[in-house]
Amino acid sequence: MRWTQENTIRARNNMNKPLLSIDNLGVAFQQGHNSIQAINNVSLALASGQTLGLVGESGSGKSITALSILQLLPENASITGQITFDNEDLTSLSSTQIRHIRGNKISMIFQEPMTALNPLHTIEKQITEVLTLHLGLRPNKAKAQALTLLEQVGIEHAQKRLSAYPHELSGGQRQRVMIAMALACKPKLLIADEPTTALDVTVQRQILELLQRLQAQLDMAILFISHDLNLIRHVSDTICVMKDGLIVEHSETERIFNEPSHPYTVSLLAAEPNGTPAPINNQAKSILSCNDLKVWFPIKSGFFKKTVDHFKAVTDLSITVRHSETLGIVGESGSGKTTLGLAILKLIQSKGKIIFKGSHIHAMTQKEFRPLRKQIQIVFQDPYGSLSPRMTVEDIIGEGLDIHTRLNRTVRSESITQALKDVGLSPDCSNRYPHEFSGGQRQRIAIARTIVLKPEIIILDEPTSALDRSVQSQIIQLLRNLQDKYGLSYIFISHDLAVIKAISHRIMVMKAGRLIEEGDTAQIFDTPKSNYTKTLINAAF
Repeated sequence: MRWTQENTIRARNNMNKPLLSIDNLGVAFQQGHNSIQAINNVSLALASGQTLGLVGESGSGKSITALSILQLLPENASITGQITFDNEDLTSLSSTQIRHIRGNKISMIFQEPMTALNPLHTIEKQITEVLTLHLGLRPNKAKAQALTLLEQVGIEHAQKRLSAYPHELSGGQRQRVMIAMALACKPKLLIADEPTTALDVTVQRQILELLQRLQAQLDMAILFISHDLNLIRHVSDTICVMKDGLIVEHSETERIFNEPSHPYTVSLLAAEPNGTPAPINNQAKSILSCNDLKVWFPIKSGFFKKTVDHFKAVTDLSITVRHSETLGIVGESGSGKTTLGLAILKLIQSKGKIIFKGSHIHAMTQKEFRPLRKQIQIVFQDPYGSLSPRMTVEDIIGEGLDIHTRLNRTVRSESITQALKDVGLSPDCSNRYPHEFSGGQRQRIAIARTIVLKPEIIILDEPTSALDRSVQSQIIQLLRNLQDKYGLSYIFISHDLAVIKAISHRIMVMKAGRLIEEGDTAQIFDTPKSNYTKTLINAAF
């Protein structure tokens, strides 16, 4: 999918009249007696109908630049320079004046809609609030307009969704609601801050096509922020590359990709996950197998809460994982990937056979299965959520040792030190807390917490989805090295096909709880059999 040539031509013609102009922007944060400079002399211009991509790794200053436009920075932030929008200096506006700009002339789509949407209010109330505040619509007209907006952004059964709460919608639906709210007042500028990071590749493509269509209808300018260069390439007319609060390169999209001039841009382009895992022995034995696995959740209704139907999360699924093998499981949200992993760990009830090294764990009680938990570990998607903020790194990694082993203090300390070294972290950080680390470092801590127990198999549930591409590549290489060193087997769950391709020996494609296709990685990518697999690959690449 490409932005249309007509849009590009129109944008170039309008560049002599920029809608948004940022000149020598500087942002500093005061922390006690220290001042931390986050943005340094950033300048850019954006015309109506144009899409400007702002790309860089986490901490480069992309989001701070965007938040500066709408005066959404915390109180300890100070701004220098000038931000001009539609011939008006935004930095000189009072808090009352800027409120008339926010959501009306300039709207913003945030990265995580579940956080940005109010969990206590229905979708109808959240959309109509924008229409009432900025356009002064009466309740009936506001509701009718909210319905129109939901239909416009492609939400099925829009009438029913009006009364739904955010947790009742899928990730893609929540993001569409955010877009509906952002476009409610037909803004001149839309700031999209990582709007598709946590979405499946097919949903990503739908969201991007939706934004393209709405941009053409409204002649809207878009500031598109992302750490994904492959994504930025498909949405932007021009690109600004940011690093450490500076714009290190600014050029037309194709020139950035074909003739990058800055070493940092070159490194970003080279950071796409690549390579393949080390080949496994053809005689490698099966370490884990599932036969006819089924996970159905009852749907209850009526006063007596009788079971009227079932939500079929996983149906008649069979898998095999061999020693030192990585089985990649790919599919859209709701396909049953995570449910499968939780069933293997006996964290949810299931039917069917689960056999680990000859032990029929499906027939075990939780007490009987507990000794095996040391050998089957899991790494979750969000390390910030899965690591206790009140525990030090040493306590986090050592907790499993305390539960599953009886090591003396010296051996315990040596095991923690070795685990930290294995994941590329200094043992000196053992007394620090999770919030003191970057996202990639926290994920390394989560991996250290699993390997310290010397498991046989690790289930990795979307472990790289929220990380920059360069950090993703580092984590993938780390996992390969650990697999070679300790003979680990992995079940790697992801919706990112580039990551799956780089880490997996074999791939399973799931849809609606069922197996769609299975085969060696090369076969799946080179000669996919099912139309669904072809759709996933086309959307990703």
